[in-house]
Formats: sequence, structure tokens, C-alpha cells
Amino acid sequence: MDQVVPDVRHDGVGTIRLDRPPMNALDVATQDRLRELAEEATRRDDVRAVVLYGGEKVFAAGADIKEMQAMDHTAMVVRSKALQDSFTAVARIPKPVVAAVTGYALGGGCELALCADFRIAADNAKLGQPEIMLGLIPGAGGTQRLARLVGPSKAKDLIFTGRHVKAEEALTIGLVDRVVPAAEVYEQAHAWAARLAKGPALALRAAKESIDAGLETDIDTGLTIERNWFAGLFATEDRERGMRSFVEEGPGKAKFL
Repeated sequence: MDQVVPDVRHDGVGTIRLDRPPMNALDVATQDRLRELAEEATRRDDVRAVVLYGGEKVFAAGADIKEMQAMDHTAMVVRSKALQDSFTAVARIPKPVVAAVTGYALGGGCELALCADFRIAADNAKLGQPEIMLGLIPGAGGTQRLARLVGPSKAKDLIFTGRHVKAEEALTIGLVDRVVPAAEVYEQAHAWAARLAKGPALALRAAKESIDAGLETDIDTGLTIERNWFAGLFATEDRERGMRSFVEEGPGKAKFL
């Protein structure tokens, strides 16, 4: 059985479901399957938004330490690129991605949550990058994505100490975007994704790629990226539909599905 299971409802939301009991440890097979499903979600026209979910009890407690312990330097030189590529495939899904974070999201689990556009966390969730306690640093993007999200000083605090962050602190520092009762995490994440799935797909893709690419470059290059996407959207049906609806019916009434 797959460790990660796709699920698409009629509302255009696909769920990438981690399913490796008891703690959703991210072993090599799960990493590779994660990349495959991220690429599938990218290709499928019936998937307009994505939820990342680990189940009711835990999001993902990190990498499979026993599996990693058996690897030497040569093996990890080869594997580390594939590990990062799996997470990058999730980050580059050109559609809104919402992480529904329950229980622990530690190490690779936290890094996976960082790949989403939004993070909705259970009130009992705990997040962190405890790799320092193994004599390591985050290797699936944590040193880069965490610093970009919460700032370098707070990222260093979390990575240097390896401490776990409770949901409320995670909300305060911007590591998650919303904290809800544990029983409501998936449904709220799905509802938010479903709302975004109703939007214009190409404009959402343009917005996501403009923001993400712009963060990696200087302001002038970022403005060029934005300008090119902005002008390009004038060739789309969604732009025609959105502007026509605004003129004829008023703002906020356009339907893009």
C-alpha cells in the first residue's frame, strides 16, 4: 500500500495523505512517493488545490532515524539531493497548498509543512527542527525555508536549540497561520483549500510563482517577474471572465470553474 495516498473530492481539492504508522516517519520510499504525488498533483487539471495531511494524531515526526543511521557519507551524498528534490516538488506545486498539522511536525515533518503555502495547526501541535540533537542540521530545506518564513534570528533559535514549539508560539512567530481545535484541523484546511480552488487557476499560479521566485532575487528582477505574469494573464479566459463579471455584475461575483 502507498505511504502517501491521493484523494480528490468534487470540489477540486486533492489530499496528499501521509500514512506510515505510527509516526509517519519519512523513510526513503515515502520521500520518493511524496515526489511522485506532488508531480501528479501538478499535472492533474482536476486538482486545483492540495491539502497535506498526516492523519488525526500526527503530521510527521521526521525522518526514519534507523534508516539514516545505516547510511555513510557516500550514501547520503547521493540521497540528500533526492530528499531535497522530493520536498521541492511539493513546494513547487503550482496550486495553493495547505498543510493540516496535527500532533508532531518535527524535523522532516516540519520541513514538509514549510513547503505549503499555508499551515493550519491543531491546538496540541508541536513543531521543530531537532536535528542538532543528532549532530546534524536540517537537510530537507529547513535552514532555508524556515529562515525565509520566520526570519534568520528565530530560525537560528529553533535550529540551534532543537526545541519544540507549541502551536500558540508557532502562531506568534509566523510558523503557522492558524490554530484550531485538533478535531477541526483537516476540515478547516480542506475548506480553505476548497475556497482557493474556486479561484482562477492561472492567476493563482502566477501569484504563487511571482511571490516565491521574487523572494529568491532582487526587487527589480522580482518586479520583472510580476510584470511578465501580469501582462500574460491578459491572454486568459479567466481574465476575460473576471473583468466581464466585474463590469456587468459588480465585484467579487466571478465564477472561474
